[in-house]
Amino acid sequence: MSRYVDTTGHTSAGIGLCDRCQRKFPLDELRPDGDSPGLLVCREDRDQLDPYKLPARKQENISLRVIRPDVDIDVEADSYPSETAYE
Repeated sequence: MSRYVDTTGHTSAGIGLCDRCQRKFPLDELRPDGDSPGLLVCREDRDQLDPYKLPARKQENISLRVIRPDVDIDVEADSYPSETAYE
């Protein structure tokens, strides 16, 4: 059964079909779908944007400002003053 769609007051006189429910709407009421931008859907059938389909977040730069090399902290026996020097 055909349905008359009144396009009076819309920006376009064109009529389009919703890609999900296949109902007729004026073209300015159809919007790209959130998950599949190639689909033109009505307000009721529009999906929210799925965050898992977004690209990964950019990682933070957490490097140190002052980089010091690792130094061996092992103390040699010769580096201590001898006990006889204090007597």
